[in-house]
Amino acid sequence: MDNPSEKSRPPIDPQKYAALKAEAKAPYKGLRKFFYLAFAASGFMGAVVFLAKLAAGEDVTTAFPNFALQVGVIALMIFLFRLESK
Repeated sequence: MDNPSEKSRPPIDPQKYAALKAEAKAPYKGLRKFFYLAFAASGFMGAVVFLAKLAAGEDVTTAFPNFALQVGVIALMIFLFRLESK
């Protein structure tokens, strides 16, 4: 015999059901993508600052490793964003 509570529920829209299934498979996907973009933007701003310091010739021994780190952060975030989009 069917459960009475199931009969009283309206049918679920197939698109909504597909979206709920996708969210169950990969929870917080949109939030993670937002953080990847935010960290990439932060890395880009840092890279611009350190590139300006390099262009000015200001303390090159510390500015270059910091610039390389910022570029690495940008590359990592792009990689993770693309991985998440698949």
